[in-house]
Amino acid sequence: MFHHRSDPGALGIGVAFTSAALDLGDRQDAEARAAAFAELSDALGVPIAVVHQVHGTAVAEADAPPGTRGLVDLAREADAVFTTQKGLGVAVRVADCLPILLAAEDASIVAAVHAGRAGLLAGVIGETVARLRSMTPAPLLGWIGPHVCGACYEVPEAMAADAAARLDVPATTTRWGTAGIDLGAGAVRQLNDAGVTVTRLDPCTLESRDLHSHRRDHGAGRQIGVIWLATPRRGLASDGRAAPGAAVAAS
Repeated sequence: MFHHRSDPGALGIGVAFTSAALDLGDRQDAEARAAAFAELSDALGVPIAVVHQVHGTAVAEADAPPGTRGLVDLAREADAVFTTQKGLGVAVRVADCLPILLAAEDASIVAAVHAGRAGLLAGVIGETVARLRSMTPAPLLGWIGPHVCGACYEVPEAMAADAAARLDVPATTTRWGTAGIDLGAGAVRQLNDAGVTVTRLDPCTLESRDLHSHRRDHGAGRQIGVIWLATPRRGLASDGRAAPGAAVAAS
């Protein structure tokens, strides 16, 4: 089910990128989609909020009533979604585009970003980072998940040259000798320029059969990147210390 999963540790931030074992796309029927999100939600222990992605730069806020499970469809057009609510996952769906997860080190806010070529060039990363920085002075952490690599992302030569210049990264050549774009390098450049500490967990979706790839299979499903703030354990104070009279200790 997971390409990578990191449960909340000392920072109180959980991160997961799923695999092709689940189809979490919105082109399947509603019952199948809900069942897939319910399975993932149960595995992670949090409901999962998503938006309707349109390759733009809008950033949406997510919340959900206590006790919510499974899919939380915000029914909003956006390509980034953030939350300050503990115990709620925010996610983006991908099948070659970049899933980027962001978190403040003080565990006050997290965000998920969908960045295809259009969104990356339009500045969706910068818009999301700016929103987070408007809400916390804490340093930001970022994770880049599976996406099509620069050796597999073929585009017309003019488009490749334009993207390389605007993203300030080297142009690429695909494994079969045509022009390409390295979206991952562009995202790293933008995140580093914004002062975000980046971790890459990003094999190529086109080359990895255990991941969905739209370029390899136009009927492909979607995997997601999801991030959440942990709910404090019962019996712990908000700073992680044992509450007075509690019999548990922080891990």
